[in-house]
Amino acid sequence: MSRSTEAQKAARHNAAHGLLTRGQSVAEAALSLSRQFAMSRRQAYRYIEEAQMVDHPVTVAEPAAAVTFKLPPGLVDAIRARAAAEGTTISDIVSRALRAFLAEVDGNG
Repeated sequence: MSRSTEAQKAARHNAAHGLLTRGQSVAEAALSLSRQFAMSRRQAYRYIEEAQMVDHPVTVAEPAAAVTFKLPPGLVDAIRARAAAEGTTISDIVSRALRAFLAEVDGNG
């Protein structure tokens, strides 16, 4: 059996959150989740517990495409340091920077 992707986990978490928000009991929500996603009830209970702890839907990650480009070494060092300080990845830092740039250029930022 293959592992779930982050997008699949987020979708399951959000489904659990939605069931609880609509007033289903934990047992009802677990049964619904297990049927909807063809998982064990034990796994469904884990998603229910996570949804209760986080108490809000999570963002479903969109698929990523690999891109290769060259940057000056000093900029790469600065991006690495920023990513380490924030506990995130270089990809996340670059993605956020590009989204902010595009929003600014489009007049949305």
